[in-house]
Amino acid sequence: YRPEGFYGEAAQSARGDPEAGFMSAPHRIDATYTTPVEHHNAMELHATIAAWQGDQLTLYEGSQWVFGARYAIAQALEVPEENVRVVSRFIGGAFGGKGLPKMHAALIAAIARAIGRPVKLVVTRAGCFALGGLRPRTIQRLRLGADRSGRLIGVQHDSVNQTSEVDSFVEVCGYPGRYLYACDNYGVSHTVVPVNIPTPVPMRAPGEGPGTFALESALDELAHALTVDPVALRLSNMPDRDPHHGLPWSAHHLADCYRRAAEAFDWSRRSQEPGTARDAKGRHVGYGMASAVYPVFQMPAHATVSLRPDGTVAVASATHEIGTGTYTVLAQVAAERTGVPIQRVEVTIGDTALPRGPASVGALSVCSVAPAIERAVDAAVGELAALAVQDPASPLFGLNHGDVRMVEGRLAVDDDKARGEPFEQVLRRAGGGPVTGRGEFTPGAYWATHSMKTFGAQFAEVRIDPDTHEIRVAKLTGAFDFGRVLNQKTARSQLVGGMIFGIGMALLERTAFDDATGRMLSASLAEYLVPTNADVPEIEAIMIDRPDPIVNGIGAKGVGEIGNTGIAAAIANAVFNATGKRVRDLPITMDRLA
Repeated sequence: YRPEGFYGEAAQSARGDPEAGFMSAPHRIDATYTTPVEHHNAMELHATIAAWQGDQLTLYEGSQWVFGARYAIAQALEVPEENVRVVSRFIGGAFGGKGLPKMHAALIAAIARAIGRPVKLVVTRAGCFALGGLRPRTIQRLRLGADRSGRLIGVQHDSVNQTSEVDSFVEVCGYPGRYLYACDNYGVSHTVVPVNIPTPVPMRAPGEGPGTFALESALDELAHALTVDPVALRLSNMPDRDPHHGLPWSAHHLADCYRRAAEAFDWSRRSQEPGTARDAKGRHVGYGMASAVYPVFQMPAHATVSLRPDGTVAVASATHEIGTGTYTVLAQVAAERTGVPIQRVEVTIGDTALPRGPASVGALSVCSVAPAIERAVDAAVGELAALAVQDPASPLFGLNHGDVRMVEGRLAVDDDKARGEPFEQVLRRAGGGPVTGRGEFTPGAYWATHSMKTFGAQFAEVRIDPDTHEIRVAKLTGAFDFGRVLNQKTARSQLVGGMIFGIGMALLERTAFDDATGRMLSASLAEYLVPTNADVPEIEAIMIDRPDPIVNGIGAKGVGEIGNTGIAAAIANAVFNATGKRVRDLPITMDRLA
């Protein structure tokens, strides 16, 4: 059946007449691409500890959404939400697999209540294949029609994916193309087929991951048919505004991503004729590229910031550390806003006892929580300034408290630190207690006036043995536009991690099933292959680092998903350039090149 919508967007859409545009085009690509079932395999296994004290439950759970878990557990146990506390301080990898509440946690809580003792469950690796979530198999048909210059005049992207028999999940493969390229006639359809598998869950870059594989592979096929450079083809179809929603971009630096990545990768060495380049060992050499894209998501977020009389700053919000550096980046935001050294900032997250934070999914954590922290800092400083201007012992006595701000940890007016004092002195004279400010962020009206996305360009080099057909990725280069870079080290880690994730998607990962019984045949890391150090080449991740003035006050968008999009297509396109064989079914294994 065809669902009406998913992720708040229409799952079926068309502008213009895609069929007529395609049929009228002098150059057409009509191809089908498939991606297999892929499984979440974070190194940290799923684990739960449930402990009751009277009618109060504390659940220690690896979760990307503690408030969502609290709601689901309370509903399952038929207890008030306020009787459930979910704690998740650190998560050893998530990628969407720990984003939705897990019902085995409710079972453990029920058992703990029944026996009157705490209960701990650690799911086995094989159990994670059943309970940890999966990306469903997709079948995507792309029909691209272009004029002789390469301008798209008709596109139809039809996607089919599995879902379970008890719930609907749509792998929205057609979403990215609707706004990535200018085309007056563009159609998208999504169909889901219920089968006897666990309900799929979001997996890093849900929709955009497999969707860009098909779309960007088809664009490469069109470029080859037209004998046009793949970068030039994409540049010629770049829209000046979001063609799907008809809105201006909040920021759009995709052309810079193409240029920066192509220069760093040395794209000019690519041979237009597939199968002609060899290295010193006689291996086929191929170069491929693809666009990367991911939407900006935001959720309401709350935070508190406390200025303490010992000169430290405490930040609290119920967001999560899923290995992305959330603790560090949130501490940076508070340190920058207060001027207090980061070593004196303490961040507490991952607990429903804290101010409500968003789910850590869709690369939305920092761009939602950071503005709330900034507002909490401003509220705390405002309260402290009101104390200072009423204190005869303060050099700020008698001034307008609205003119007082925090500069390098001191209350001051107009950056004049000499006419100020350390904030801890004000607190000590006022009785020695902390001052706490509360901040809230709610996505604003700009969602109706601007289209907010992250963009990138992915380039890949592969080497392929002509006898064994073994494929090795020799180099990956990506350039990415995701607004202001708050932390170069953690951002690079996310980008490189996403690109490595794409190596697995392109060449290795596939969950095998027994067609007769439906039993999973690859339920361990011995059978389900993921990239190891030996599979990872030289990787360069370039950050454009231009703040987005619309998305929020700090100009930062999410970085967790964008590195995974487009990379499988770039590798597949490089394989074609190396061998002349177009593989449209992932993963690209040696037998597909024989």
